[in-house]
Amino acid sequence: MPRIYTKTGDDGTTGLLFGGRVGKDDLVTDAYGTTDEAVAALGLARALTHDDEIATEVLALQRDLFVVGADLATNPDERDRLEAGVSLVTDDMVAALEARIDAFVGERPLPQVFIVPGANPASAAVDLARAIVRRAERAVVALERADRAPNPTVRIYLNRLSDLLFVLARRQAGEGEPVSR
Repeated sequence: MPRIYTKTGDDGTTGLLFGGRVGKDDLVTDAYGTTDEAVAALGLARALTHDDEIATEVLALQRDLFVVGADLATNPDERDRLEAGVSLVTDDMVAALEARIDAFVGERPLPQVFIVPGANPASAAVDLARAIVRRAERAVVALERADRAPNPTVRIYLNRLSDLLFVLARRQAGEGEPVSR
């Protein structure tokens, strides 16, 4: 079995997709690292849920977040090596999230108040993932402000994803969450 450790990051840098290195404290590392945290939080939510539809949805979102992370971790000077020059995160991915939101909301109105998360462990885990995705979105905005975000669709995707996670957390919670007054 090959070793899991490479020692290449011992100097405080990490590799980008298609070459190049950046500091582990770089804006891009923060952005894709935060998407990795969201994947893990969604894994917790998936492990805790008893709703097969939500579990299936969460697994698909975890896989999508790997695409987001890869998009962010791509060396900007090597983006032309991506298939046909198309960004990894696409407008179609955003549209798919919007369709999922609409399908989950249906005719049920969502609460127009602040929710105190924690009706059950699975809904709390989805809310945790939502908060992490919001942080990833802020990290992407920081990249954009530094003129370093090569794909603006990533920010839009993360924004829609946090909306979908809000909806999924409410569905997972059922009627068990108190509203904030």
